Amino acid sequence: MNQTPTARRTFWFQALAIGVPALLLLGWFLMPRPQKLSEPIFFAQDNKTIQAPDLDGGAGWLNTEKPISIHKDLKGKIVVLDFWTFCCINCIHTLGDLAKLERKYADQMVVIGIHSAKFDAEKVTENIRKAVLRYQIRHPVVNDPEQKIWDSYGCQSWPTLVVVDPEGNVATGFQGEGNYDDLDQAIAKLIIKHRKDKTLDEKPLHFVLERELEQPLNFPGKVLADAKSNRLFIADSTNHRIVITDLDGNKIGIAGAGAPGNLDGPFDKAKFNDPQGMALKDGILYVADRKNHEIRALDLKARTVASVAGTGLQDRENRFGGGPARTTGMNSPWDLLLGPDGFIYIAMAGHHQIWTLDSAKSRLEKYAGSGRENILDDSLDYANFAQPSGLTTDGNEIFVADSEVSAVRAVPLGGRGNVRTIVGRGLFVFGDVDGKGSSVRLQHALAVQFVDGKLYVADTYNSKIKVLDPQTGECTTFVGGEPDGWLNGPTFNEPGGLSYANGKLYVADTNAHRIRVVDLKTKGVLTLRLNGVPPVPK
Repeated sequence: MNQTPTARRTFWFQALAIGVPALLLLGWFLMPRPQKLSEPIFFAQDNKTIQAPDLDGGAGWLNTEKPISIHKDLKGKIVVLDFWTFCCINCIHTLGDLAKLERKYADQMVVIGIHSAKFDAEKVTENIRKAVLRYQIRHPVVNDPEQKIWDSYGCQSWPTLVVVDPEGNVATGFQGEGNYDDLDQAIAKLIIKHRKDKTLDEKPLHFVLERELEQPLNFPGKVLADAKSNRLFIADSTNHRIVITDLDGNKIGIAGAGAPGNLDGPFDKAKFNDPQGMALKDGILYVADRKNHEIRALDLKARTVASVAGTGLQDRENRFGGGPARTTGMNSPWDLLLGPDGFIYIAMAGHHQIWTLDSAKSRLEKYAGSGRENILDDSLDYANFAQPSGLTTDGNEIFVADSEVSAVRAVPLGGRGNVRTIVGRGLFVFGDVDGKGSSVRLQHALAVQFVDGKLYVADTYNSKIKVLDPQTGECTTFVGGEPDGWLNGPTFNEPGGLSYANGKLYVADTNAHRIRVVDLKTKGVLTLRLNGVPPVPK
Protein backbone atom coordinates (compact mmCIF):
# COMPACT_ATOMS: atom_id res chain seq x y z
CA MET A 1 0.00 0.00 0.00
CA ASN A 2 1.49 3.32 -1.14
CA GLN A 3 0.81 6.20 1.24
CA THR A 4 0.98 9.93 0.53
CA PRO A 5 3.61 12.06 2.29
CA THR A 6 1.09 13.60 4.70
CA ALA A 7 -0.02 10.13 5.68
CA ARG A 8 3.43 8.77 6.49
CA ARG A 9 5.26 8.86 9.82
CA THR A 10 8.30 6.60 10.12
CA PHE A 11 10.84 6.51 12.94
CA TRP A 12 14.32 5.12 12.37
CA PHE A 13 16.88 4.33 15.06
CA GLN A 14 19.49 1.68 15.71
CA ALA A 15 18.89 -1.09 18.23
CA LEU A 16 21.87 -3.32 18.99
CA ALA A 17 22.00 -6.10 21.57
CA ILE A 18 18.86 -4.93 23.37
CA GLY A 19 16.91 -8.19 23.34
CA VAL A 20 13.86 -9.57 21.58
CA PRO A 21 11.26 -7.25 23.18
CA ALA A 22 13.11 -4.16 22.01
CA LEU A 23 13.49 -5.58 18.50
CA LEU A 24 9.74 -6.19 18.37
CA LEU A 25 9.20 -2.61 19.47
CA LEU A 26 11.55 -1.47 16.70
CA GLY A 27 9.50 -3.40 14.16
CA TRP A 28 6.36 -1.65 15.36
CA PHE A 29 7.95 1.78 14.93
CA LEU A 30 9.21 0.90 11.46
CA MET A 31 5.69 0.27 10.19
CA PRO A 32 4.27 3.16 8.12
CA ARG A 33 1.13 4.59 9.67
CA PRO A 34 -1.06 7.54 8.75
CA GLN A 35 -1.17 10.79 10.63
CA LYS A 36 -4.68 11.50 11.81
CA LEU A 37 -5.05 14.64 9.73
CA SER A 38 -8.42 13.55 8.38
CA GLU A 39 -10.14 10.20 8.63
CA PRO A 40 -11.34 8.46 5.47
CA ILE A 41 -15.04 9.14 5.12
CA PHE A 42 -15.90 5.46 5.50
CA PHE A 43 -14.04 5.25 8.83
CA ALA A 44 -15.84 8.22 10.36
CA GLN A 45 -19.49 7.22 10.17
CA ASP A 46 -20.39 6.42 13.80
CA ASN A 47 -23.51 4.67 12.47
CA LYS A 48 -24.60 7.86 10.73
CA THR A 49 -25.79 7.96 7.14
CA ILE A 50 -23.27 9.88 5.02
CA GLN A 51 -24.16 10.89 1.49
CA ALA A 52 -21.34 10.17 -0.92
CA PRO A 53 -19.70 13.33 -2.28
CA ASP A 54 -20.25 13.60 -6.01
CA LEU A 55 -17.41 13.33 -8.49
CA ASP A 56 -16.70 17.01 -8.93
CA GLY A 57 -13.31 18.50 -9.72
CA GLY A 58 -12.05 16.07 -12.36
CA ALA A 59 -10.09 17.18 -15.42
CA GLY A 60 -11.37 14.64 -17.95
CA TRP A 61 -13.28 11.38 -18.25
CA LEU A 62 -12.35 8.15 -20.05
CA ASN A 63 -14.41 5.11 -21.09
CA THR A 64 -17.56 7.26 -21.13
CA GLU A 65 -19.06 9.87 -23.42
CA LYS A 66 -19.78 12.31 -20.60
CA PRO A 67 -19.04 13.01 -16.93
CA ILE A 68 -20.92 10.79 -14.51
CA SER A 69 -22.79 11.80 -11.37
CA ILE A 70 -23.27 9.27 -8.59
CA HIS A 71 -26.61 10.77 -7.60
CA LYS A 72 -28.02 11.58 -11.05
CA ASP A 73 -26.66 8.84 -13.31
CA LEU A 74 -26.03 5.91 -10.96
CA LYS A 75 -29.03 6.05 -8.63
CA GLY A 76 -30.12 2.49 -7.86
CA LYS A 77 -26.66 1.04 -8.57
CA ILE A 78 -24.05 -0.16 -6.13
CA VAL A 79 -21.01 1.96 -6.94
CA VAL A 80 -17.43 1.04 -6.15
CA LEU A 81 -15.03 3.98 -6.32
CA ASP A 82 -11.45 2.91 -6.99
CA PHE A 83 -8.92 5.59 -6.01
CA TRP A 84 -5.78 4.57 -7.89
CA THR A 85 -2.68 5.75 -9.72
CA PHE A 86 -1.34 3.84 -12.68
CA CYS A 87 2.26 3.44 -11.45
CA CYS A 88 1.25 1.60 -8.26
CA ILE A 89 1.63 -2.20 -8.19
CA ASN A 90 -1.04 -2.50 -5.47
CA CYS A 91 -3.46 -0.57 -7.69
CA ILE A 92 -2.59 -2.78 -10.65
CA HIS A 93 -3.33 -5.89 -8.58
CA THR A 94 -6.66 -4.41 -7.43
CA LEU A 95 -7.78 -3.90 -11.03
CA GLY A 96 -7.89 -7.68 -11.44
CA ASP A 97 -10.16 -8.04 -8.40
CA LEU A 98 -12.47 -5.33 -9.70
CA ALA A 99 -12.69 -6.96 -13.13
CA LYS A 100 -13.86 -10.21 -11.48
CA LEU A 101 -16.50 -8.34 -9.50
CA GLU A 102 -17.67 -6.48 -12.60
CA ARG A 103 -18.29 -9.79 -14.32
CA LYS A 104 -20.02 -11.28 -11.28
CA TYR A 105 -22.29 -8.31 -10.58
CA ALA A 106 -22.62 -6.88 -14.09
CA ASP A 107 -26.27 -5.85 -13.61
CA GLN A 108 -26.07 -4.52 -10.07
CA MET A 109 -22.71 -2.77 -9.69
CA VAL A 110 -20.70 -0.07 -11.44
CA VAL A 111 -17.01 0.66 -10.84
CA ILE A 112 -15.76 4.21 -11.27
CA GLY A 113 -12.00 4.73 -11.30
CA ILE A 114 -10.77 7.92 -9.62
CA HIS A 115 -7.24 8.43 -10.94
CA SER A 116 -5.48 10.54 -8.31
CA ALA A 117 -1.91 10.85 -9.54
CA LYS A 118 1.35 10.39 -7.68
CA PHE A 119 3.79 11.31 -10.48
CA ASP A 120 3.50 14.47 -12.60
CA ALA A 121 3.21 12.45 -15.81
CA GLU A 122 0.21 10.64 -14.34
CA LYS A 123 -1.78 13.87 -14.19
CA VAL A 124 -2.06 14.02 -17.98
CA THR A 125 -5.38 12.61 -19.23
CA GLU A 126 -3.81 11.14 -22.38
CA ASN A 127 -1.30 9.20 -20.28
CA ILE A 128 -4.15 7.85 -18.16
CA ARG A 129 -5.97 6.88 -21.35
CA LYS A 130 -2.94 4.82 -22.36
CA ALA A 131 -2.94 3.14 -18.92
CA VAL A 132 -6.67 2.38 -19.24
CA LEU A 133 -5.97 0.63 -22.54
CA ARG A 134 -2.79 -1.08 -21.31
CA TYR A 135 -4.54 -2.56 -18.26
CA GLN A 136 -7.71 -3.26 -20.27
CA ILE A 137 -9.97 -1.34 -17.90
CA ARG A 138 -13.63 -1.50 -18.91
CA HIS A 139 -15.22 1.00 -16.52
CA PRO A 140 -15.32 4.82 -16.52
CA VAL A 141 -12.28 6.63 -15.13
CA VAL A 142 -12.06 10.29 -14.10
CA ASN A 143 -8.76 12.17 -13.97
CA ASP A 144 -8.43 13.74 -10.49
CA PRO A 145 -5.05 15.51 -10.95
CA GLU A 146 -5.39 17.90 -8.02
CA GLN A 147 -6.85 15.16 -5.78
CA LYS A 148 -10.06 17.11 -5.20
CA ILE A 149 -12.26 14.00 -5.25
CA TRP A 150 -9.58 12.16 -3.23
CA ASP A 151 -9.72 14.86 -0.56
CA SER A 152 -13.52 14.87 -0.44
CA TYR A 153 -13.37 11.21 0.64
CA GLY A 154 -10.44 11.70 3.04
CA CYS A 155 -8.24 9.22 1.17
CA GLN A 156 -4.77 8.52 2.54
CA SER A 157 -3.28 5.77 0.37
CA TRP A 158 -3.41 3.99 -2.97
CA PRO A 159 -5.50 2.03 -3.60
CA THR A 160 -8.60 3.05 -1.64
CA LEU A 161 -11.98 1.49 -2.43
CA VAL A 162 -15.25 3.11 -1.36
CA VAL A 163 -18.62 1.35 -1.70
CA VAL A 164 -21.68 3.54 -2.27
CA ASP A 165 -25.13 2.01 -1.82
CA PRO A 166 -28.00 2.36 -4.36
CA GLU A 167 -29.37 5.36 -2.46
CA GLY A 168 -26.10 7.27 -2.79
CA ASN A 169 -24.83 6.75 0.75
CA VAL A 170 -21.34 5.58 1.73
CA ALA A 171 -21.62 1.94 2.83
CA THR A 172 -18.04 0.89 3.55
CA GLY A 173 -14.50 1.11 2.25
CA PHE A 174 -11.10 -0.56 2.18
CA GLN A 175 -7.47 0.49 1.92
CA GLY A 176 -4.71 -1.45 0.17
CA GLU A 177 -4.92 -4.52 -2.04
CA GLY A 178 -6.19 -8.00 -1.25
CA ASN A 179 -9.74 -7.05 -0.21
CA TYR A 180 -11.65 -9.10 -2.79
CA ASP A 181 -13.53 -11.35 -0.35
CA ASP A 182 -14.60 -8.51 1.94
CA LEU A 183 -15.66 -6.39 -1.01
CA ASP A 184 -17.60 -9.32 -2.51
CA GLN A 185 -19.45 -9.87 0.77
CA ALA A 186 -20.29 -6.17 1.14
CA ILE A 187 -21.75 -6.03 -2.37
CA ALA A 188 -23.74 -9.24 -1.87
CA LYS A 189 -25.29 -7.87 1.35
CA LEU A 190 -26.26 -4.62 -0.33
CA ILE A 191 -27.92 -6.53 -3.17
CA ILE A 192 -30.05 -8.52 -0.73
CA LYS A 193 -31.06 -5.42 1.25
CA HIS A 194 -31.87 -3.19 -1.71
CA ARG A 195 -33.72 -5.88 -3.64
CA LYS A 196 -35.94 -6.23 -0.61
CA ASP A 197 -36.35 -2.45 -0.36
CA LYS A 198 -36.94 -2.22 -4.13
CA THR A 199 -34.21 0.41 -4.45
CA LEU A 200 -31.85 -1.66 -6.64
CA ASP A 201 -31.65 -0.96 -10.38
CA GLU A 202 -30.61 -4.17 -12.17
CA LYS A 203 -30.68 -2.86 -15.72
CA PRO A 204 -27.16 -3.16 -17.18
CA LEU A 205 -25.29 -0.01 -18.12
CA HIS A 206 -23.02 0.19 -21.15
CA PHE A 207 -20.17 2.62 -21.62
CA VAL A 208 -18.27 3.77 -24.69
CA LEU A 209 -14.76 2.39 -24.17
CA GLU A 210 -11.46 3.85 -25.36
CA ARG A 211 -10.03 2.28 -28.52
CA GLU A 212 -6.76 2.23 -30.43
CA LEU A 213 -6.01 1.15 -33.99
CA GLU A 214 -4.90 -2.41 -34.62
CA GLN A 215 -1.13 -2.65 -34.92
CA PRO A 216 1.50 -5.42 -34.69
CA LEU A 217 2.44 -4.53 -31.09
CA ASN A 218 0.20 -3.52 -28.20
CA PHE A 219 2.03 -1.82 -25.32
CA PRO A 220 5.27 -3.84 -25.57
CA GLY A 221 6.77 -3.92 -22.07
CA LYS A 222 10.24 -5.42 -22.45
CA VAL A 223 12.66 -6.40 -25.20
CA LEU A 224 15.68 -8.73 -25.34
CA ALA A 225 18.28 -8.55 -28.12
CA ASP A 226 20.67 -11.47 -28.66
CA ALA A 227 23.54 -10.64 -31.00
CA LYS A 228 24.88 -14.22 -31.03
CA SER A 229 21.75 -15.70 -32.57
CA ASN A 230 20.65 -12.50 -34.37
CA ARG A 231 17.29 -12.62 -32.59
CA LEU A 232 15.05 -10.06 -30.95
CA PHE A 233 12.47 -11.13 -28.37
CA ILE A 234 9.60 -8.71 -27.75
CA ALA A 235 7.18 -8.95 -24.84
CA ASP A 236 4.04 -7.87 -26.69
CA SER A 237 2.46 -7.42 -23.30
CA THR A 238 -1.14 -6.33 -23.92
CA ASN A 239 -1.40 -8.77 -26.84
CA HIS A 240 -0.30 -11.41 -24.29
CA ARG A 241 2.33 -12.97 -26.53
CA ILE A 242 6.06 -13.10 -27.27
CA VAL A 243 7.11 -11.90 -30.74
CA ILE A 244 10.41 -13.25 -32.08
CA THR A 245 12.17 -11.55 -35.00
CA ASP A 246 15.70 -11.16 -36.24
CA LEU A 247 17.50 -7.94 -35.30
CA ASP A 248 16.19 -6.33 -38.49
CA GLY A 249 12.56 -7.01 -37.52
CA ASN A 250 11.79 -10.00 -39.75
CA LYS A 251 9.42 -12.46 -38.12
CA ILE A 252 10.82 -15.74 -36.83
CA GLY A 253 7.93 -16.86 -34.64
CA ILE A 254 5.20 -15.89 -32.20
CA ALA A 255 4.45 -17.61 -28.89
CA GLY A 256 1.00 -17.02 -27.50
CA ALA A 257 -2.53 -17.17 -28.86
CA GLY A 258 -3.07 -13.42 -28.42
CA ALA A 259 -5.62 -13.64 -25.60
CA PRO A 260 -4.99 -13.54 -21.83
CA GLY A 261 -4.82 -16.88 -20.05
CA ASN A 262 -2.48 -19.44 -18.58
CA LEU A 263 -1.92 -22.42 -20.82
CA ASP A 264 1.19 -24.44 -21.65
CA GLY A 265 1.72 -26.15 -24.96
CA PRO A 266 2.73 -25.34 -28.55
CA PHE A 267 3.52 -21.73 -29.40
CA ASP A 268 0.23 -21.17 -31.24
CA LYS A 269 -1.91 -22.58 -28.40
CA ALA A 270 -0.10 -21.29 -25.31
CA LYS A 271 -1.47 -18.36 -23.35
CA PHE A 272 0.23 -15.63 -21.30
CA ASN A 273 -1.13 -12.77 -19.23
CA ASP A 274 0.84 -9.51 -19.52
CA PRO A 275 4.31 -11.01 -20.18
CA GLN A 276 7.22 -8.71 -19.32
CA GLY A 277 10.96 -9.34 -18.83
CA MET A 278 12.92 -12.15 -20.51
CA ALA A 279 16.23 -14.02 -20.14
CA LEU A 280 17.86 -16.43 -22.59
CA LYS A 281 19.74 -19.47 -21.31
CA ASP A 282 20.81 -22.61 -23.21
CA GLY A 283 18.22 -22.25 -25.93
CA ILE A 284 15.39 -21.58 -23.46
CA LEU A 285 13.72 -18.19 -23.25
CA TYR A 286 12.49 -17.52 -19.73
CA VAL A 287 9.59 -15.06 -19.48
CA ALA A 288 8.21 -13.17 -16.49
CA ASP A 289 4.50 -13.84 -16.98
CA ARG A 290 3.56 -10.90 -14.77
CA LYS A 291 -0.17 -11.24 -14.28
CA ASN A 292 0.02 -15.04 -13.95
CA HIS A 293 2.74 -14.61 -11.29
CA GLU A 294 4.84 -17.27 -13.02
CA ILE A 295 8.04 -17.81 -14.96
CA ARG A 296 7.40 -19.51 -18.29
CA ALA A 297 10.03 -21.34 -20.36
CA LEU A 298 9.94 -21.23 -24.14
CA ASP A 299 11.84 -24.06 -25.83
CA LEU A 300 12.88 -22.21 -28.96
CA LYS A 301 13.72 -25.38 -30.87
CA ALA A 302 10.64 -27.42 -29.99
CA ARG A 303 8.43 -24.27 -30.02
CA THR A 304 6.68 -25.14 -26.80
CA VAL A 305 5.84 -23.22 -23.61
CA ALA A 306 6.00 -24.65 -20.07
CA SER A 307 5.50 -23.13 -16.63
CA VAL A 308 8.65 -23.55 -14.54
CA ALA A 309 8.17 -21.31 -11.47
CA GLY A 310 5.23 -19.96 -9.51
CA THR A 311 1.83 -21.45 -8.83
CA GLY A 312 -0.26 -19.32 -11.18
CA LEU A 313 -1.73 -17.43 -8.21
CA GLN A 314 -0.51 -14.26 -6.55
CA ASP A 315 1.21 -14.85 -3.20
CA ARG A 316 1.18 -11.63 -1.16
CA GLU A 317 2.80 -13.11 1.96
CA ASN A 318 5.86 -15.13 0.94
CA ARG A 319 8.64 -12.57 1.29
CA PHE A 320 11.11 -14.52 3.42
CA GLY A 321 11.51 -18.11 2.26
CA GLY A 322 12.25 -19.90 -0.97
CA GLY A 323 11.25 -23.36 -2.03
CA PRO A 324 10.56 -25.65 -4.96
CA ALA A 325 9.92 -23.47 -7.97
CA ARG A 326 6.54 -24.89 -8.98
CA THR A 327 5.02 -24.77 -5.49
CA THR A 328 6.40 -21.40 -4.36
CA GLY A 329 4.14 -18.43 -4.95
CA MET A 330 5.31 -15.25 -6.67
CA ASN A 331 4.07 -11.66 -6.79
CA SER A 332 4.24 -9.79 -10.11
CA PRO A 333 7.65 -10.74 -11.51
CA TRP A 334 8.50 -7.82 -13.82
CA ASP A 335 11.96 -8.42 -15.24
CA LEU A 336 14.50 -11.24 -15.59
CA LEU A 337 18.28 -11.29 -15.90
CA LEU A 338 20.67 -14.18 -16.56
CA GLY A 339 23.46 -13.71 -14.04
CA PRO A 340 27.10 -14.71 -14.56
CA ASP A 341 26.54 -17.44 -11.97
CA GLY A 342 23.87 -19.09 -14.13
CA PHE A 343 21.01 -18.02 -11.87
CA ILE A 344 18.07 -16.13 -13.30
CA TYR A 345 17.50 -12.99 -11.24
CA ILE A 346 13.92 -11.78 -10.88
CA ALA A 347 12.70 -8.24 -10.23
CA MET A 348 9.79 -9.19 -7.96
CA ALA A 349 7.87 -5.93 -8.19
CA GLY A 350 4.97 -7.03 -5.99
CA HIS A 351 7.26 -8.00 -3.11
CA HIS A 352 9.75 -5.13 -3.57
CA GLN A 353 12.54 -7.70 -3.72
CA ILE A 354 15.06 -9.42 -5.99
CA TRP A 355 14.71 -13.21 -6.22
CA THR A 356 16.63 -15.97 -7.99
CA LEU A 357 15.56 -18.99 -9.98
CA ASP A 358 18.01 -21.92 -10.04
CA SER A 359 16.75 -23.57 -13.22
CA ALA A 360 18.96 -26.65 -12.72
CA LYS A 361 17.52 -27.37 -9.27
CA SER A 362 14.10 -25.88 -10.01
CA ARG A 363 14.23 -23.70 -6.91
CA LEU A 364 13.24 -20.12 -6.05
CA GLU A 365 15.01 -18.05 -3.39
CA LYS A 366 14.83 -14.50 -2.15
CA TYR A 367 18.12 -12.73 -2.91
CA ALA A 368 17.78 -9.13 -1.77
CA GLY A 369 15.25 -6.89 -0.05
CA SER A 370 13.32 -6.89 3.20
CA GLY A 371 9.97 -6.67 1.40
CA ARG A 372 9.29 -3.21 2.79
CA GLU A 373 8.51 -0.62 0.10
CA ASN A 374 11.00 2.22 0.46
CA ILE A 375 14.59 3.18 -0.34
CA LEU A 376 17.24 2.04 2.13
CA ASP A 377 20.82 0.97 1.55
CA ASP A 378 21.79 -1.93 3.78
CA SER A 379 22.77 -5.59 3.60
CA LEU A 380 21.05 -7.87 1.12
CA ASP A 381 18.54 -8.98 3.76
CA TYR A 382 17.63 -5.57 5.12
CA ALA A 383 17.80 -3.20 2.15
CA ASN A 384 14.51 -1.73 0.95
CA PHE A 385 13.35 -1.55 -2.66
CA ALA A 386 10.19 -0.06 -4.15
CA GLN A 387 8.70 -1.95 -7.07
CA PRO A 388 11.92 -3.01 -8.85
CA SER A 389 11.11 -3.31 -12.55
CA GLY A 390 14.34 -3.57 -14.56
CA LEU A 391 17.64 -5.47 -14.24
CA THR A 392 21.07 -5.48 -15.88
CA THR A 393 24.62 -6.41 -14.80
CA ASP A 394 28.30 -5.64 -15.32
CA GLY A 395 29.26 -9.06 -13.96
CA ASN A 396 30.00 -7.75 -10.46
CA GLU A 397 26.77 -6.01 -9.52
CA ILE A 398 23.13 -6.14 -10.55
CA PHE A 399 21.75 -2.72 -11.44
CA VAL A 400 18.09 -2.21 -10.65
CA ALA A 401 15.56 0.26 -12.02
CA ASP A 402 13.71 0.82 -8.74
CA SER A 403 10.64 2.48 -10.18
CA GLU A 404 8.54 3.77 -7.29
CA VAL A 405 11.50 5.63 -5.77
CA SER A 406 12.67 6.81 -9.22
CA ALA A 407 16.07 5.31 -8.46
CA VAL A 408 18.85 3.18 -9.86
CA ARG A 409 20.29 0.79 -7.28
CA ALA A 410 23.32 -1.52 -7.29
CA VAL A 411 23.12 -4.99 -5.74
CA PRO A 412 26.32 -7.03 -5.18
CA LEU A 413 26.59 -10.47 -6.72
CA GLY A 414 27.96 -13.40 -4.74
CA GLY A 415 25.56 -13.20 -1.81
CA ARG A 416 27.55 -10.69 0.25
CA GLY A 417 27.83 -6.92 0.57
CA ASN A 418 25.47 -3.98 0.75
CA VAL A 419 22.98 -2.53 -1.65
CA ARG A 420 23.88 1.00 -2.73
CA THR A 421 21.87 3.77 -4.36
CA ILE A 422 23.42 5.43 -7.41
CA VAL A 423 20.63 7.98 -7.93
CA GLY A 424 17.29 8.36 -6.17
CA ARG A 425 16.11 9.79 -2.88
CA GLY A 426 12.63 8.59 -1.90
CA LEU A 427 9.08 7.57 -2.71
CA PHE A 428 7.99 11.14 -3.37
CA VAL A 429 11.24 12.62 -4.68
CA PHE A 430 11.19 12.67 -8.47
CA GLY A 431 11.53 14.97 -11.45
CA ASP A 432 13.66 15.48 -14.54
CA VAL A 433 17.07 16.80 -13.51
CA ASP A 434 20.44 15.86 -14.98
CA GLY A 435 23.45 16.17 -12.73
CA LYS A 436 25.44 14.09 -10.32
CA GLY A 437 24.52 11.93 -7.36
CA SER A 438 21.93 13.43 -5.01
CA SER A 439 21.00 16.20 -7.45
CA VAL A 440 19.72 13.77 -10.13
CA ARG A 441 15.98 13.30 -10.55
CA LEU A 442 14.24 10.59 -12.57
CA GLN A 443 10.53 9.85 -12.89
CA HIS A 444 9.50 6.19 -12.49
CA ALA A 445 12.36 4.54 -14.39
CA LEU A 446 11.46 1.02 -15.57
CA ALA A 447 14.58 -0.30 -17.30
CA VAL A 448 18.39 -0.22 -17.25
CA GLN A 449 21.03 -1.60 -19.64
CA PHE A 450 24.77 -1.80 -18.96
CA VAL A 451 27.05 -1.10 -21.95
CA ASP A 452 30.81 -0.38 -21.85
CA GLY A 453 30.94 0.98 -18.32
CA LYS A 454 27.76 3.06 -18.59
CA LEU A 455 24.15 2.50 -17.65
CA TYR A 456 21.42 3.48 -20.07
CA VAL A 457 18.20 4.21 -18.18
CA ALA A 458 14.64 4.20 -19.49
CA ASP A 459 13.45 7.29 -17.61
CA THR A 460 9.93 6.17 -18.34
CA TYR A 461 7.63 8.96 -17.22
CA ASN A 462 10.03 11.59 -18.60
CA SER A 463 10.00 9.71 -21.93
CA LYS A 464 13.79 9.86 -22.20
CA ILE A 465 16.80 7.60 -22.30
CA LYS A 466 19.48 8.81 -19.90
CA VAL A 467 23.08 7.69 -19.49
CA LEU A 468 24.46 7.16 -16.00
CA ASP A 469 27.96 6.50 -14.70
CA PRO A 470 27.44 3.80 -12.03
CA GLN A 471 30.57 4.84 -10.14
CA THR A 472 30.36 8.64 -10.11
CA GLY A 473 26.58 9.01 -10.28
CA GLU A 474 26.79 11.47 -13.16
CA CYS A 475 23.57 11.33 -15.19
CA THR A 476 22.67 13.13 -18.42
CA THR A 477 19.95 12.91 -21.03
CA PHE A 478 21.12 10.76 -23.94
CA VAL A 479 18.12 10.90 -26.30
CA GLY A 480 14.51 11.95 -25.95
CA GLY A 481 12.63 14.96 -24.73
CA GLU A 482 12.63 16.61 -28.14
CA PRO A 483 10.20 16.09 -31.04
CA ASP A 484 11.41 13.44 -33.49
CA GLY A 485 11.00 15.78 -36.41
CA TRP A 486 8.13 18.24 -36.68
CA LEU A 487 5.78 15.66 -38.23
CA ASN A 488 6.61 12.68 -36.06
CA GLY A 489 5.82 13.61 -32.47
CA PRO A 490 8.01 12.79 -29.46
CA THR A 491 10.99 10.47 -29.70
CA PHE A 492 9.60 8.17 -26.98
CA ASN A 493 6.34 7.66 -25.16
CA GLU A 494 6.93 5.97 -21.80
CA PRO A 495 9.72 3.56 -22.80
CA GLY A 496 9.68 0.50 -20.54
CA GLY A 497 12.35 -1.91 -21.82
CA LEU A 498 15.96 -1.76 -23.01
CA SER A 499 18.40 -4.23 -24.56
CA TYR A 500 21.72 -3.97 -26.41
CA ALA A 501 23.27 -5.66 -29.43
CA ASN A 502 25.85 -4.68 -32.06
CA GLY A 503 26.22 -1.05 -31.07
CA LYS A 504 22.49 -0.45 -30.90
CA LEU A 505 20.07 0.01 -28.04
CA TYR A 506 16.67 -1.59 -28.59
CA VAL A 507 13.87 0.25 -26.79
CA ALA A 508 10.38 -1.03 -26.02
CA ASP A 509 8.57 2.27 -26.57
CA THR A 510 5.55 1.09 -24.67
CA ASN A 511 2.87 3.72 -25.18
CA ALA A 512 3.80 4.20 -28.84
CA HIS A 513 3.38 0.45 -29.57
CA ARG A 514 6.76 0.13 -31.26
CA ILE A 515 10.42 -0.82 -30.92
CA ARG A 516 12.90 2.02 -31.34
CA VAL A 517 16.56 1.46 -32.22
CA VAL A 518 19.18 3.92 -30.97
CA ASP A 519 22.65 4.03 -32.49
CA LEU A 520 24.89 4.61 -29.48
CA LYS A 521 27.60 6.33 -31.56
CA THR A 522 25.48 8.75 -33.56
CA LYS A 523 22.42 8.95 -31.24
CA GLY A 524 20.26 8.36 -34.30
CA VAL A 525 16.83 6.91 -33.51
CA LEU A 526 14.76 4.78 -35.89
CA THR A 527 11.61 2.71 -35.57
CA LEU A 528 12.16 -1.00 -36.19
CA ARG A 529 9.93 -2.11 -39.03
CA LEU A 530 8.34 -5.44 -38.19
CA ASN A 531 7.89 -7.66 -41.22
CA GLY A 532 5.38 -10.51 -41.12
CA VAL A 533 4.08 -9.76 -37.60
CA PRO A 534 0.28 -9.58 -37.74
CA PRO A 535 -1.80 -7.55 -35.28
CA VAL A 536 -4.15 -9.32 -32.89
CA PRO A 537 -7.77 -8.65 -33.92
CA LYS A 538 -9.68 -6.56 -31.37
